[in-house]
Amino acid sequence: MTEVVATNQTILVVGGGISGMTAALEAAECGKDVILIEKNPSLGGRVARLYKYFPKMCHPTCGMEINLRRIKANRNLKVITMTEVTKIAGETGNYTVDLKISPRYVNNNCTACGECGNAVETEFDNEHNYNLNKRKGAFLPFFMAYPQQYVIDPRLIGTDDAEKAKTSCKYDAIDLDMQEENITLNVGAIIWATGWKPFDANKIQPYAYDRNPNVITSVEFERMMDSFGPTGGKILRPSDGKEAKDIAFIQCAGSRDRNYLKHCSRICCTASLKQTTYVREQYGDEGKSSIYYIDIRAIDRFEDLYTKAKADSTINFIKSKVANITLDKATGNPVLNGVDTEGYNRYSNAHELVVLAIGMQPSVDFNQLGLDVTVNEHGFIENDADNGGLFAAGCASDALDVNRATQNATACALRAIQVVNQLGTAEG
Repeated sequence: MTEVVATNQTILVVGGGISGMTAALEAAECGKDVILIEKNPSLGGRVARLYKYFPKMCHPTCGMEINLRRIKANRNLKVITMTEVTKIAGETGNYTVDLKISPRYVNNNCTACGECGNAVETEFDNEHNYNLNKRKGAFLPFFMAYPQQYVIDPRLIGTDDAEKAKTSCKYDAIDLDMQEENITLNVGAIIWATGWKPFDANKIQPYAYDRNPNVITSVEFERMMDSFGPTGGKILRPSDGKEAKDIAFIQCAGSRDRNYLKHCSRICCTASLKQTTYVREQYGDEGKSSIYYIDIRAIDRFEDLYTKAKADSTINFIKSKVANITLDKATGNPVLNGVDTEGYNRYSNAHELVVLAIGMQPSVDFNQLGLDVTVNEHGFIENDADNGGLFAAGCASDALDVNRATQNATACALRAIQVVNQLGTAEG
């Protein structure tokens, strides 16, 4: 049974991505009791799936390692994974929160040796790699996962493979009888750091994402570049496994469009500029990137990224909103059709691979949770409104890049600290 001690001096952080980890750490390192919950088996969120950050082009494993070291060292912070909020009641300084904890079927004896993964044969879609490949039914979510413990997929329970996994473990770490738990906490403030999800590219029918395997999304391309990803770090066409050296990037795929997401997702332009550097990294002068854009939004320090891309002879900018994508059946190449709005010339350009710079939207429908918070027309929580002791960190509040998300999370932590401090003063 999970034991958790919480009072109205406790801050609850919902979501263990970069924003949730930042908010939880900042509050805990200020001496506050913090509980950080995450619905997935490990912390990291979307950032853990990135190949590189922009604009410095460093790998996120560095930042992850630092945050995990801080989490392990802080006694004020308790992390509970595989946990979701089912109900919230109360008011500022006195919230009652019901939590559901799903079974991992692996206990704290686990050393992440991997023997259970070797023992089972059943495979499922790999969520960490956006289902681009398979993983075992007993698995470590990714190599830097925290907690560093394996997970038994619940679909394995009751099968011979589950028994094979249990038999293979010499540390008695697999408990196939684990049950779902439900606990109730009393906390003083709650920070929502539930992150974002990519817009469903299937909804953009003219771009044929659901019909042409060589049309992929920007998040899938990111995983493709990772050496731990579905292609081992190679840019390969899903249709035939061949190297793709001529790549088109389509901006505002699902953003700034009244048919899909009205808002600008902020990161898409810079994400595509970053990804053109991957093409050069892989192929040098032999690679070719074409960016189809409405306008490039690379402000402040990101302008250098745009300036370097403009000066790169392997990168071509086409000012146009692509009308549709068709298929060249002979080659399997996607063909982009539209009008260049600078020269007003019609084009039908074939490329070996198309990457949709997909829009960002909140991962949670806050209107369906019954929270006493103000939600804007795009589905994000408005922090400028009076939401009492409820705050939105990172992409729960807006479409943000990593830098702005962590700044926002720090601000949320400070506001949550003020709430519990005022309560403590009043009680004192």
